[in-house]
Amino acid sequence: MGEDFSLHYAAPWWLPGGNLQTIWAALFARRLSGLPPVFRRERWTAPDNDFVDVDMTTPAGDAAAPLLVVFHGLEGSSQSHYAQAFADVARARGWGCALPHFRGCSGELNHAPRAYHSGDFEEIDWILRRLKAQHDGPLLAVGVSLGGNALMRWAGEMGASAAAVVSAVASVCSPLDLAAGGWAIGRGFNRLVYTRMFLKTMVPKALQKLDQHPGLFSRERMLAARDLYEFDNIFTAPLHGFRDTDDYWARASAKPHLRSIAVPALALNARNDPFIPVSSLPVAHEASASLTLWQPAQGGHVGFPAGSFPANVQVMPQAVAAFLAAHL
Repeated sequence: MGEDFSLHYAAPWWLPGGNLQTIWAALFARRLSGLPPVFRRERWTAPDNDFVDVDMTTPAGDAAAPLLVVFHGLEGSSQSHYAQAFADVARARGWGCALPHFRGCSGELNHAPRAYHSGDFEEIDWILRRLKAQHDGPLLAVGVSLGGNALMRWAGEMGASAAAVVSAVASVCSPLDLAAGGWAIGRGFNRLVYTRMFLKTMVPKALQKLDQHPGLFSRERMLAARDLYEFDNIFTAPLHGFRDTDDYWARASAKPHLRSIAVPALALNARNDPFIPVSSLPVAHEASASLTLWQPAQGGHVGFPAGSFPANVQVMPQAVAAFLAAHL
């Protein structure tokens, strides 16, 4: 079933605390064991006639090898440190890897008003089913941060029927309780550093979307937004059929649906993740028998640096891949 990562992971002594483990892993730690993965980009026409870009690697010589599908986090892409590390681990196992981009994250502005959100299980469903139809081997799916909440939301929504699409799923450092995560990222150091970092790319993209579709929201309100709660109230929630941020965070959260997951699943969350209060992490009675919970004391947010200086970020993808492989 894959060895419990919580039992043996420890961050390097010189990277104490969740913030350092988060930031160092993203900026300085080694992502790869060798050469960078070589992606080919496929552009798919979505059901609403917009496009979705998927970066793919091909398994070496075996068309029936497993395909690892990696759903990125907020403002992530196939260039994110964890995406590169997962693609590298997939290659080492002889698997293919698919990295779908949520709308607006592939480097090109999409056409339709719709963007992406943390509970977008309809998009997840369409992407997974299309990959299943075009791939001979089994599908394994992992979602990181926002992508993991959306993936678990999908697995809960699908119940037993998810097994017709995927062999196993995993979420990594996902805010399965969006309100708790939103509260945490909007305060103190998080607000000064992480919120500012996210808004630096999210606000300009939203304003480009407004230029494309005049009247979509108030430019003045968007320019005044200082946290993700305000951004979601102006943009994400109304654009995707939610009443407001509170309605969005409540209805899009995967946590209330974890008991409905019927396919082998893993939820990995560091207990020192600066984005996710430990009190909001799922406990055994909130999860189905199909869901395994790994909650190591350290790791930060999608960090899990390991090894000698400058550390690497491969131990977490290796452990998650081992869990998924055990269910093939």
